[in-house]
Amino acid sequence: MIGIIGIVVVFVMVFGGYLAAGGKFGIILHALPFELTMILGAATGAFLIANSGAGIKQTMKHIGKVFKGATWKPADYRDLLCLLFELIRLAPQNPVALEEHIEDPESSEIFGRYPRIQQDHEAVELICDTLRSMTLSYDDPLQVEEVLDKRMEASLNHALHPSHAMQTVADGLPALGIVAAVLGVIKTMAAIDQPPEVLGGLIGGALVGTFLGVFLAYGFVGPFSVKMKAVVEDDSHFYQLIREVLIANLHNHPANMCIEVGRQNAPHHVRPTYIDLEEAMRSLKREAA
Repeated sequence: MIGIIGIVVVFVMVFGGYLAAGGKFGIILHALPFELTMILGAATGAFLIANSGAGIKQTMKHIGKVFKGATWKPADYRDLLCLLFELIRLAPQNPVALEEHIEDPESSEIFGRYPRIQQDHEAVELICDTLRSMTLSYDDPLQVEEVLDKRMEASLNHALHPSHAMQTVADGLPALGIVAAVLGVIKTMAAIDQPPEVLGGLIGGALVGTFLGVFLAYGFVGPFSVKMKAVVEDDSHFYQLIREVLIANLHNHPANMCIEVGRQNAPHHVRPTYIDLEEAMRSLKREAA
């Protein structure tokens, strides 16, 4: 919703200011289809050249994040902490039962209680792979922490590719606008024998290209890139929480303490309150009993 409001504000302020200053839309509207074809066509072609098929699909998918915002909501953080609590509490009590859950999370009763998390392959694999390594005696906290850090850094870099791709397009749009403007000037020079009113219209049309390149770059594509990056970084805290809880567990802290470490490391705007989380974990204990 905020993204849509932002788009409306950009259009209203720019073109409203232009009209208020006495500007006319005639020249802009006449030149707009041709200039947009050149600028957006060249930008699209450059985007296709610079990215793989998977990168293109990933970027198109991430554009929706500008309007949807972060994937993980406060309730998801609470559910994640509850899921981790169930798993790390089960580990010392019944290692065989834990192994069944982490080897087949899709049919796991524990994972099934948290369907949004169960559907996220990255979160499920991060949890299961780390717990599996513990069952295989790969339980040195420093070594596991290093492995998790490298894995999460690689995942974050991959997730940030769409925002980098969009920023590259934004950086190139002003120059492509100049290209369109230069072509307009060439067209104008070919009509140098025309009267001033005709030349004025041709020059104005050429300048529309420069305007569009800068307008699209700094009014839309650049901000889209920034928002996509912010959403990805916000979602990365969800996976960071998994790391914090499982590393705390490797230090042999009680399950409640491990979960509290994770809760306190969650960003403030999605952090469940201590009371809410405590009540949720009490409910899990009552169900288990």
